[in-house]
Amino acid sequence: MTTSSSDGGIDFALYRYTPSIVAAVIFAVIFLIITILHGIRLWRHRTYFFVPFIIGLLFECAGYIARIFSHFDTKALGPYIVQTMLILVAPPLFAASIYMTLGRVIVALNCHQFSIVPVRFLTKIFVIGDVISFLLQCGGGGYMAAGTISAMNMGANIVIGGLAIQLLFFGFFVVVSAVFHWRVKLNSLNISHSSEHSKKWESIMWALYAACFLILVRSIFRVAEFVEGNDGFIMKREYLLYIFDACLMALTGIVLAIIYPGSFLGRDGSKRDSELQLMSTDEDYRPQRSKAYGP
Repeated sequence: MTTSSSDGGIDFALYRYTPSIVAAVIFAVIFLIITILHGIRLWRHRTYFFVPFIIGLLFECAGYIARIFSHFDTKALGPYIVQTMLILVAPPLFAASIYMTLGRVIVALNCHQFSIVPVRFLTKIFVIGDVISFLLQCGGGGYMAAGTISAMNMGANIVIGGLAIQLLFFGFFVVVSAVFHWRVKLNSLNISHSSEHSKKWESIMWALYAACFLILVRSIFRVAEFVEGNDGFIMKREYLLYIFDACLMALTGIVLAIIYPGSFLGRDGSKRDSELQLMSTDEDYRPQRSKAYGP
């Protein structure tokens, strides 16, 4: 499907290539396998805050299945809409679980005083930003799927705005995580937790950094893609989508399946959820800061 401008030139096409059925099948299978692995780990550890992550993996899988249908009919609007929307909005769902992980790690270590954002606000701030990003990307993808020039331009701008918000909150999240990590390391001698937990919580933090980096690179790629437009360099080369989106998101799933937050947070995750809820309603909660890292 194409749309012509007033001067007769072609400005918009659903695809600037015929989607590869081989690549789509491979990544649909990869994301399905990763989904199953995460489902098993979630069930074993009862880390239900990772449900959004699993939904995101299912979105990725369904998105690449839709691209299989697009291979047979590049002008069919239905599969195009499905793959555009699902592949675009899956990473914000990954981010939601990543954001919730940090708050639970802080509670598990009982190191609330080392977070530059109060724990009772931590998850709320980042998840709200994530929801805004998710809604903007959904809305922008919906506009673009209409297939007209004006809708394409409007949708692309909305998506870019959603991706920009995602990048902003992700950048701040990395800063918050790194400062917490650094402060805990400085005060490690004064913190009472087992050596086993000491190793595990740091592994979780490095896994979160890796996941954030992968999603950040992917988001920058998608911003560049939409800034270039439907007739841009990126839109004409399918392999770039698989390198800078599919591969990076699959690696995100693999990293957090191997170094799984539930291996540290364990089956008492519901207890920590309750503690986080209590903190969010306790206005008198004022953690004492350690002098070791300054004011």
